[in-house]
Amino acid sequence: MKNSINWFEIPVKDFNRAKAFYETLFGEEVSVMPSPAFKYGILPCDMQNGGVGGAIVEGEGYEPATNGVMVYLNGGDDLSIPLSKIEKAGGKINMPKTSIGENGFMAHFTDTEGNKLALHSRK
Repeated sequence: MKNSINWFEIPVKDFNRAKAFYETLFGEEVSVMPSPAFKYGILPCDMQNGGVGGAIVEGEGYEPATNGVMVYLNGGDDLSIPLSKIEKAGGKINMPKTSIGENGFMAHFTDTEGNKLALHSRK
């Protein structure tokens, strides 16, 4: 097995606000995927080369949460870069950039929708 995760979905209450937040965080476009039942946006990923992707979703049954599974998003080459964008984009940093030894760095944050997530990078 190459990855433990195949796909993830982040529930949102305000699709456009969340889309703007994640586009700011990643510095790339969130691609809107038409759906009759949901508002669905694909987060930046390289699935053509085995990357794991995810989406933001607004719709019935999708409720933002601060408890439950912790998803670590890719913080790129240097965690300081996306971390510096979180509060400017309307999110909140819950745990600043923290060393995890030889495994790099992590930080926890809450997005504009009230989801608790994390970032990871090697430096």
